[in-house]
Amino acid sequence: MGRAADTHSRQNPSARYRRLLDLYREMHVRGELIRGIAPERTFPGSSLLPQAHHVRRLVAQTGARSILDYGSGKGSQYRPLQLAENGVARWGSVQEYWGVERIVCFDPAYEPFSRPPQGRFDGVICTDVLEHCPEPDLPWIIAELFGFAGRFVFASIACHPAVKRLPNGENAHCTVRPPQFWAELLISAANGHPGVLWEARAYTKGSEGGEIRLGNAAGVELSPVAIA
Repeated sequence: MGRAADTHSRQNPSARYRRLLDLYREMHVRGELIRGIAPERTFPGSSLLPQAHHVRRLVAQTGARSILDYGSGKGSQYRPLQLAENGVARWGSVQEYWGVERIVCFDPAYEPFSRPPQGRFDGVICTDVLEHCPEPDLPWIIAELFGFAGRFVFASIACHPAVKRLPNGENAHCTVRPPQFWAELLISAANGHPGVLWEARAYTKGSEGGEIRLGNAAGVELSPVAIA
């Protein structure tokens, strides 16, 4: 990524990061106009639920009590809702499902959650976010994930173009790279935090598409949950 990338930070992001942030702020307010999707249905936080069972496993493994959702969207994933496992409704919210005391949302493009978080959290999760970020900014963004985490980091990453389009017509996934690219970035950041477990789920498409699990976290896979 070159030395120029190393000069970027939250205080000094790339010009492309700033431009994209403005576009995402616009979409949160106006919706996804190109596809006719209303503001309340634009980045509501729905990408979290398919990954919630992975987070539950990491919470149980590490005894986590606090979670930072980094790039949370509007946070609707944390509203009261009935969650079912194997067709049986068992929990009244994602927070109850995870069994944690505190969940904090952060999303720089959504005004209510735009203030950078303070302190550290047992777990940091980042679902369907990193591929929306410019490549030169990824080192500092991923460093933030680990810097906020005391026990684990979890990320899900699409390695293919998005369905969503930005207001200027660009594809919403501005960094489309193979799983190995993401593994190298995450390992580089994780090396500075040897006590933090991490896991990423990278998703590819095509004839050999599927889910690839990255990271140093282990454990028995849990059954996914769904809205009852």
